[in-house]
Amino acid sequence: MSEADKRCRLVLILPEGEDLSARAAMLEAALKGGDVASVILPQYGLDDGLFQKHAEALVQIVQDAGAAALIAGDTRVAGRAKADGIHITGGLEVFSEAVEKFTPKLIVGGGNATDRHKALEIGDIQPDYIFFGKIGGDIKPEAHPKNLALAEWWASMVEIPCIVLGGTDPQSALAVAESGAEFVALDKAVFADPEQAPHVVAAVNALLDEKAPRFEQ
Repeated sequence: MSEADKRCRLVLILPEGEDLSARAAMLEAALKGGDVASVILPQYGLDDGLFQKHAEALVQIVQDAGAAALIAGDTRVAGRAKADGIHITGGLEVFSEAVEKFTPKLIVGGGNATDRHKALEIGDIQPDYIFFGKIGGDIKPEAHPKNLALAEWWASMVEIPCIVLGGTDPQSALAVAESGAEFVALDKAVFADPEQAPHVVAAVNALLDEKAPRFEQ
């Protein structure tokens, strides 16, 4: 087990964009910065055909870097792009169907876990992870206090790992780690200035190495 596996790890959410070569370059650079557990690739406003094209190129980059590529959007795209998993943003029914259909072949996780009740309903369908926050919801420097509180409650009593959306400040990753969450997801904190992305990934890893609590084996 590597040192990174013993503490909260970084998950990246790739921002939207039409220019595939720019997105590919930005992602590749960020992944050179250090340990990244997985990358969530949302469909945003891309039509299925274009999303397919983006997904195929981007999934390859993520996997080449040793991370898991998770598609948020059309599940057929995930299959065709040979992604590692699917990130569900829809309701419980959609989530339940995806777990039934795709596990254990693919990683299936996500959530609209806005409160404890919803989180437990998601837990009942036994996904691979639950997500606290919503894609695009990183609008303040710090992680949303409600998501941190949910993560702390969840991590203390449920085995299913959780990913918590951090804020626009890379330092917000530490508060997420302190909640007991297994993963912190960053979007704007890493990609707001694409040229800085590898440096931010390196800095977040250094911060987590130094200060994040360690999981009990």
